[in-house]
Amino acid sequence: MKTLLKLLLKTQHQRNHSGLAKTEKGMTLVELLVGAIMAFLIITPMLGFVVDMLNTDRREQVKSNTEQDLQAAVDFIAQDLSQAIYIYDGKGITDIKTQLPPNDLSKIPILVFWKRQQIKNTLPINNSIKPKDCDTQANVNKCNDTYVLSLVAYYQFKDNDTTWCQPSGGPCPTRIARYEIRDGVRNPYATDPADSYYSLSDIDKSKTRDAAFNQNFDFSKPTENVTTGAGFQNPEVLVNYIDHTNNSETELPATECKTALGDPTDPNDSTKKLDETTLRVTDTERRNSFYACVNTAKNIARVTIRGNSLRRLQANNAEFKTTSSAFFPTATVQVQGIGALGK
Repeated sequence: MKTLLKLLLKTQHQRNHSGLAKTEKGMTLVELLVGAIMAFLIITPMLGFVVDMLNTDRREQVKSNTEQDLQAAVDFIAQDLSQAIYIYDGKGITDIKTQLPPNDLSKIPILVFWKRQQIKNTLPINNSIKPKDCDTQANVNKCNDTYVLSLVAYYQFKDNDTTWCQPSGGPCPTRIARYEIRDGVRNPYATDPADSYYSLSDIDKSKTRDAAFNQNFDFSKPTENVTTGAGFQNPEVLVNYIDHTNNSETELPATECKTALGDPTDPNDSTKKLDETTLRVTDTERRNSFYACVNTAKNIARVTIRGNSLRRLQANNAEFKTTSSAFFPTATVQVQGIGALGK
């Protein structure tokens, strides 16, 4: 009886096991192929959509960065220019060009002006204190702020320096750089008119006269003795990725600056109007990506900068076109210098 029961259980187990085995099946090659095709048809459009979104986001981010850079640049120029005493117009820059930092066709002066630069806590209240000791605890509140004369020049650089030309390839974008040539702090207690500066042992080197500063400069003759012609400091780059396009679409109206400045009259002859070539300062090839409209008589300058965000993404075919103007943001600022010579 016991043997018969074991036989029945074994038979039933084999039958159940055999039934399960018959119902278990894998995927055929055709089913795998159909599944792969369906996945490809679904995933490929989605992948293209994601890539397009990433590229669009990158382009928008680059445009935003370029706009922010340009705005920061014009804000800096506006603050700098607001202290101007004398601004050179197009004719003035032509007259002084050979006296400015080394004449290089790839480095073009666009905005040049004189201003008074504030030097804080430098001028002692009496001759017993030296400027270099003004910051010591013993001399707190014993020194005043002072001002020195500075010549400021904003240049457009068009060289092919790979440091500023990324992605590599041409043409490279241009950049805006700033030169400053500054007078030194003069000693109000000096007894020798021919030696009116503090000695190097009495003042910090950063507050001494630049080698390029010409002591013989006179505002009554603004195009003479502008610099010494040597000893120029290295410029500081203000902003990169300025447009480098030279085509008919970058041309400005013939009366761009006359209109912007209210068609000013000649200060030497009120019956005449100043011409556009006198008012406008731009590069020699008239790419007009960085230019200034200047009325020297009223000490007013209007500065315009055109960036190139497309050049941040690609080296070739990154030229300005009306159809792609969104990638070439423009920033403009107009400032009247309110600086004064003082005594």
